[in-house]
Amino acid sequence: MKRQEKDFSELQSLIEAHFIQRKKDEEELLALVNRIEKRRAERAEQLRIRTEQEKTRQARLAEEKERKEQEEARKKQDEEAKKKKALTNRTQQYGGVQQRVDAKRGAKKQTEREKKRKILAERKKPLNIENLKEDKLKEKASDLWQWLWTLEAEKFDLTEELKRQKYDVSETITNQSQGCSFRRSRSTGRSSRTRG
Repeated sequence: MKRQEKDFSELQSLIEAHFIQRKKDEEELLALVNRIEKRRAERAEQLRIRTEQEKTRQARLAEEKERKEQEEARKKQDEEAKKKKALTNRTQQYGGVQQRVDAKRGAKKQTEREKKRKILAERKKPLNIENLKEDKLKEKASDLWQWLWTLEAEKFDLTEELKRQKYDVSETITNQSQGCSFRRSRSTGRSSRTRG
């Protein structure tokens, strides 16, 4: 009987120790689960913050890129406007000079002026450069340069031909005036001989 009581008390102490250990393990497990949940929540919060920061950064980069593109487009438009204005001013200046020169020549040169205008109208080509890309603009500029070169060559040839014609006319006039004075001197010489 004593042995049974002893065994029973040992068993009871073992059971109590087991339940105490089990309660301790459960508390540790619960603390671990709480730590894991807390860590998971912290990570989720960090991830949310990083995601928001990345979105903000991407939005800022997109805004900056758009601002730069708008600024470049505005600069490009300003440059094109300046070029157009300069071209218009040159055209107007040339037109003004041409009109003043034409006014000085008077009405008798009207037909020559009309001929020139007709020739210029045939030679004058519209630029049509509004929607051209950079490589097409370079090609157009090259074509215009070649055309200008051809016109300069024609101008040089015509100027030289005009100089030669003026020289020929002056030579002819000189020869005629010398021929007239030679005839006069011969005719006066002949009349003095007949008198003498």
